[in-house]
Amino acid sequence: MHKILVTEDSPIVRKILFKLIEDNPHFQSVLCEDLASAQKQLNSGETFLAAIVDLNLPDAPNGEIVDIILPYDIPTIVLTGNFDEHLRHMLLDKGVLDYITKESRYSYMQVVKLIDRLRKNLSTKVLVADDSLTSQRFLSQFLQKFRFNVVCVNDGVEALAALNEHKDIKLVISDYMMPNMDGFQLVKRIRQERQFQDLIFIGLSATGNSMLSAKFIKSGANDFLSKPFYHEEFFCRVLHSLELQEMMAQVRDSANLDPLTNTYNRRFLFEHGESLLDAKVSVTVAIIDLDDFKPINDTYGHKTGDKLLEAFSLLLKRYFSDDLVARYGGEEFVVLSERPYPEVMKTTDLFMQKLRELVFTEHKIAMTCSIGVSEGNTGGLEELIDVADKRLYRAKHTGKNRVIEMLAG
Repeated sequence: MHKILVTEDSPIVRKILFKLIEDNPHFQSVLCEDLASAQKQLNSGETFLAAIVDLNLPDAPNGEIVDIILPYDIPTIVLTGNFDEHLRHMLLDKGVLDYITKESRYSYMQVVKLIDRLRKNLSTKVLVADDSLTSQRFLSQFLQKFRFNVVCVNDGVEALAALNEHKDIKLVISDYMMPNMDGFQLVKRIRQERQFQDLIFIGLSATGNSMLSAKFIKSGANDFLSKPFYHEEFFCRVLHSLELQEMMAQVRDSANLDPLTNTYNRRFLFEHGESLLDAKVSVTVAIIDLDDFKPINDTYGHKTGDKLLEAFSLLLKRYFSDDLVARYGGEEFVVLSERPYPEVMKTTDLFMQKLRELVFTEHKIAMTCSIGVSEGNTGGLEELIDVADKRLYRAKHTGKNRVIEMLAG
C-alpha cells in the first residue's frame, strides 16, 4: 500500500481528499494541517508515493511547503484555491508535477487520477531513442519524475535490440533524426512485428516540418510532438496514450476472463496452452476440483456457492501468481505453468496446506480440493488435460483432499 502525504489547512478539503484517496485500495492518506506536521511526517522516515499540498498554510503562507518537500524526492502536486500563471510556471520549473486549482469535485478527481498514474508508472517501462545525450537526459529525468522506468538508446537499431531484451517496455519515445535508423524506419519496423502491435510510439522532432506529424502517424506512431514542448502537453499526450492502451487491454481481457472468478476462461486456456506446446515449451497442467461442492449449493444456495468460488479463485491466483489460472467449468479450475515441475509441485503443496486451514463465507465453510497433475512438451493441451483429469478422478475416488501426480500400476 502506498502512502500519500496530504498537507491542507481546510478540514473540508482534507475530508474530501481523504475519502477519494482511501476509496482506492492501493492508497493510504497521511493528513497534515500545516507545515510543522508535514515536516514531522517527512522526518519520520516514511516513504510517500506522492504529496498533495496547499500553498497557503497557517505557518507557510507563501508556498514554502514546496521547497521543503521537493528535496525528499517526493512527486508533489499543488492543489490551491488561487490561480496565478506566473506562479504556476515557477512551480513547474522547480519540479512540481502539476498545479491544480480547487474549482470543483473534478479537480480533486484529477489529483487522485494523477497519483494513481504514478502508482502504475512504477511498473511501466519507457524506451527513449535519441542520439542527443542532452535530449536523452532531459526526457529521462522528466519521465523518472513521474516514476516511469526508463531505458535510453542512441538510434533505431539499438532501440530494436532493447525491445527484444526488455519485453515489458510499453512506450517508445523516439526522435526523428537519428543515425543508422531514424524514427520513421524504427516505427515501421516495430509495426511489422506482431509482438509489438500494442506498443505505444510517440515521435519527436525539432525540425519544425509541419508534415512530420502526419508522416509519423501514417507510419504507425500513436502521437507526435514538436520540440521544444510544454511540460503539461507532453505528460497529457503520454497519459492519454497509456490510458487508451490500458482500455484496449481491458477489452481484450473481458473476452478472455470468466466473469465470476476473474480467472481466464476455457477458450483462452486452450489458445495459450496450444501456443506453448507448438513452441515445444514444457508445461505442467494441474486440474483442481473443489470437493463436495454440490451440497454447498444445495444447503446454502447458489449465492453462497458463487462467493465460495470467488474466494477460492483469489486463493488460487495468490499462490499461482506466476502461472495461468483458468476456470475449466463449474467448480473445476486448471493451472497451466511454465515453471520447473518441482517448483510447481511445491506451490501446490503449500496451496493445499493453506486451503485446509481456511473457512469461507459468512457460514464459515471449510473446504478441500482434489488435484490431478500432468507434465510435458509434446502433443496437445487436450492430451495433457486428459492425463491430469484421469489423475484427478483417481484422487476423488481414493479419499479426496489429495494430489495425484501419476497413476498407480
